[in-house]
This record gives sequence, structure tokens and C-alpha cells, in this order.
Amino acid sequence: MVQVTLPDGSVKTFEQPVTLAGVAAAIGQGLAKAALAGTVDGELVDLDHLLERDTQVTIVTAQSEAGLKIVRHSTSHLMAQAVKRLFPTAQVTIGPAVENGFYYDFDFERPFTPDDLAAIEAEMQALSQQALPVQRTEMKRNEALSFFEAQGELFKAEIIAAIPEEQTISLYQQGAFVDLCRGPHVPNTSYLKAFKLLSVAGAYWRGDARNKQLQRIYGTAWPDKKALDGYLHQLAEAEKRDHRRLGRELDLFSLHEEAGGGLVFWHPMGARVRQVIESYWKKVHVAAGYELLFTPHIANLDLWRTSGHLDFYQESMFSPMLVDEQPYQIRPMNCPFHILIYNTHLHSHRDFPLRWAELGTVYRYEMSGVLHGLFRVRGFTQDDAHVFCREDQIEAEISGILELTLSTLQAFGFSEFEINLSTRPAKSVGSDAIWNQATAALKQAISQRGLAFVEDVGGGAFYGPKIDVKITDTIGRKWQCSTIQLDFNLPERFDIYYIGEDGGRKRPIMIHRALMGSLERFFGILIEHYAGNFPVWLAPVQAVVLTITDDQNDWATEVRDRLRALGLRVDADLRSQKVGYKIREHTLKRVPWLLIVGEQEKREGAVNPRNRAGKSLGSMPVAAFADQLLLEETNKH
Repeated sequence: MVQVTLPDGSVKTFEQPVTLAGVAAAIGQGLAKAALAGTVDGELVDLDHLLERDTQVTIVTAQSEAGLKIVRHSTSHLMAQAVKRLFPTAQVTIGPAVENGFYYDFDFERPFTPDDLAAIEAEMQALSQQALPVQRTEMKRNEALSFFEAQGELFKAEIIAAIPEEQTISLYQQGAFVDLCRGPHVPNTSYLKAFKLLSVAGAYWRGDARNKQLQRIYGTAWPDKKALDGYLHQLAEAEKRDHRRLGRELDLFSLHEEAGGGLVFWHPMGARVRQVIESYWKKVHVAAGYELLFTPHIANLDLWRTSGHLDFYQESMFSPMLVDEQPYQIRPMNCPFHILIYNTHLHSHRDFPLRWAELGTVYRYEMSGVLHGLFRVRGFTQDDAHVFCREDQIEAEISGILELTLSTLQAFGFSEFEINLSTRPAKSVGSDAIWNQATAALKQAISQRGLAFVEDVGGGAFYGPKIDVKITDTIGRKWQCSTIQLDFNLPERFDIYYIGEDGGRKRPIMIHRALMGSLERFFGILIEHYAGNFPVWLAPVQAVVLTITDDQNDWATEVRDRLRALGLRVDADLRSQKVGYKIREHTLKRVPWLLIVGEQEKREGAVNPRNRAGKSLGSMPVAAFADQLLLEETNKH
């Protein structure tokens, strides 16, 4: 007899050993039809897994995160099977599920073309319709090695060769196609119906540029056609909003290979937006009790040895440079510099909290293949801050940081948030007591605002628990920008302390936090969120004065200057072009307001405002329009 405990606490009893598929059928035919796999005492396994003892079971469907990952991984196998049928000489390597889809890397003698992708996708559809069973088998390591060598799959053989000799290897077979994989997978290929191949890109074997370059085919897969269509629509919208294209069209920024990849050049229009972002950031931080810091871009390599970055982060750091025969390191982080400032004074328990913020530019080495516009760069400015506090102040400080985080993101036009709380991993520093206190403080700060959160058990950094905040943009994509991390490690490494009430030395708690993450990436997100149509308060040019003839040039210049004197970003277009041409050009540049002035406006001391949607407000005094523009700016519209 086998007793199976379900997530709701109910128990199903079976007279004989039963598979997970049998459990799903006993619960209901609807679940049996939707089931893909299951968890047995927390371990994800295939539906044909046999239960021979009492256990806890969860049935996994495509509507869950785990189930969707199985669909995507299974679809990558389906794609590899289709490639091998169409191009038998192609060698398969690895094909994982990734966010929103999957990929598989292939070694093939010629580049795959768009026509090849269409043929592969059609073959995948045919294989899906055949409902080929997906079966798990096991082999001894040496047997599996010989099998794949005989198949000519040298990349698979290389993977297996690195596995200990005594280990058993799991394989999955569908039709004639056999792949090395841990699984689990869908029961048969008919479960894979809603997919689309997207693109081909180059990728090095094992991600190392010294290895052979492969071809990576990307695809997306979803539980049903409706979800697939929704994602494809999102992709189409994302392409229209691509910040790299809009950055060129709106003259916001550029990147130059001759200067080195991943380094951002802010043009005047982009720099105007950055200045607005920075001014707002500084204003709200000062109001929240932060002091602003400025620190160097390089430091002696010993500082990074003390901080631990040299041991744990070296692969993401640029090579040191020699200064006076001493190795200096360009900074990948700001935190050690803030600790040095902390150590310039002896601190009392009465000094806390200390809230220090810096727009600090850092430099991190990224492989050229992963650089992507403003989203993945080598030099960027973090909106960084560090709070030093006592243990009894953790909850209040986290609460204040969370409040500042959400209000700042809301000001920039984001209203949907996903909160993730990562707790203590197996390897960590700090006592149980401080971890428990810190984690409870994070939970309490989130709960106080009535926010839901997902707990990532064991997902925290080794030096403390953390909160990550994801925002949702206009077209439904999620972006992780904000992070709040408690740190018990750096205070220990740098031996920082304060004098407690009892006169003894105490170790302060250090909180790392960023609201936007980096100005570069956040700017890229804003460009795509607004499709370049920035609200008035962020727009690089808030209004342009357009003349109908040259006779209005003096009045247009006066209007521009009067509005600029109020701190507004206003230009004047005095070119001898037809006004319709000017309107079209500045509309394409997404300027919020066009102020048309003809002879009537000149005589009356007025302007005729037209918004970028084409609506005209009619003639009005300059002061009245200025009041409206200032109100829009104040209200963040």
C-alpha cells in the first residue's frame, strides 16, 4: 500500500506501487490530461516515475513555472531532432530552457538560413503530430561515451568524458533521436504545439572564445497558441521600441567599436534626460536623509584583495594597471570606498543610521558576445547607496529603503512590481540570530505595504539576505532593477566597528541598495517603456517654437528665452521651411509640445500649442502655456 500526500494535505491511497501519471488520473481526468511531470518529496521527475513508498507529490502542469520550463526544454530537444533529420551531419551540443524560450547550439558546415529555420519549424510540427513517446533510459558512463562517439556526436562525448566513471548517465529518446539529459520531459511530442523559431546567432562552445564557434538557434515555446501569440506580439512591440534604434533616431547616445565595446557616449539630448534623472535622484535622496559622496575610479589592488573581489569577482574585473610600480585596479564596485570613508572616524551607537549615496561609475569586463546596447555594457553608473546601522535599526531602514524604491520607480512611470526575497544559502557568513533577524526585517518591511512576494529559499548571497524588485513595462516585460542586500561580510573583512552603549566594540550592519540599478540600463528601459515618447518632465526637449515665416523669428526667440528662464527645456526652429515640414520633423522626434507662432500670435503675444498627438489648444498667452507646462513637469506627466 502506498499513501500519497498532495499539496492541499489530502491523501490518496493505492494498493500497489503507482506512477505519477496514475496519481494524476486518480485526482481527475482534467489533471491527467494536463500533467507533464511531478515532484516527489521536492524532486522533479517524469510522469512514469514509480512510487513504491509513502511520499509527498505535486503534479506539474504547463501553467506552472516548472512545467513551462519542461515544455521549453522538451521543445529544444524537438528542435534538435528536427535539425538532425534535415541536416544529418550537424552535431548537437547543448539546448537548455531560458527565459521566454529555449536555444540549442549546433556545429554545422554552413550557416543556417531563414529558409532553414522555416524548414526546421515545419519538421518540428510534423514530429509533434506524431506524438512520439519521450522515454528515459540510463547507461553507465563508459557505455554512454561509446554510444555518442559511435554516433559522431563529439561534443556530447566531451561532456560525458568529464563525468566520473562510476556515474550512471540518463538519456532521453524520441523516435530515433537520443539526447543526453537529466530531464524530466513531456510524456510525448504532442504536448509541444505552441512554439516558434526566432533567430540564429553565433556562440562559442562552453561560452569560451578560445573554443569553436557554433550556431545557436533561438526559439520560444508556450502552453498554448494564445500565450504564444501574445508573446510574439510583445516581441513585435519590443522591436518597434528597440532602444538602440530609437537612440540613433532621437540622437540620444552611441557606442563606438573604435573606442572599445560596451562604453556609452551620451549625446546632448540623452545627457539632458540623464541630468533630469540625476537631479531627481539627488533631490529624493537628500529628502530621505542621505548624504552624497564622490569617490575615485581606481584604487590600489590590495583594497580589492581585502574586500574579497579579487578572490570571488576577478573574472569580471579589468586587468590591473601599474602606478608608481604598484598595481591599481579600476573599480568594479563602489562599496569598499564607502567603507574607507566610514573608517576615517570613530563612530558611536548614537551616530546611526549613516546613509551614504553615490552615482558611482564602475567598470566590469563582459565578453563581447553578451554586450547589448545600454542593457549590457562595460562601463556604467550605479545609483548606489550604503546604509550603516545597528541591528535594532534594520527593520526601519529596510522599510525606508523600500518606500524610497517604490516611490522612485512610480515617479518614472512604473506601477506593477514583483518582489523577490532571497534567504540564507547553505554556505554563508554570520550567526543564525542575525540572519533570522535580518530576514524577518525584510519580510516585515514588505508585508507592511501589503505587497506580495516570492521567497527564494537559499537564494541569498553568502553575505546576507536580499530583496529584488522587478518592474513591468508598458508591453508586459519584467525588468529587475532594484536590489536591497544586507551584508555581514564586508564589515567583518574591513574590521569596521562602533562603540556601543556598554562601551564595547560592536559590528554595524551594512545595507547595499540600488533603486535603478544603473543609469545606462534604466535609461534603455525608459526609452523602450515610453517608445521614446518621454513624459514632459523627462523629455530632452519639452517644447519647440515653430515659425510660419521668417517675420516671426524675433517673437519665437523671445518665447523660447522666456520659457527657458523658467527652467524649461525649449528650443526654437527658425529655419525657412514650411511649417508642415517642421511639425512632421519634430513630431518624429517625439517632442511633447510644438508652439506654432504666426503673425496673429506675434501681434497678441501668444503661442498656439499642439501636442504630439496632433491636438491643438488654440491661441493662448505665453504665461498660460508656461503654467500648464510647469504643472505637467511637477506632476511627472
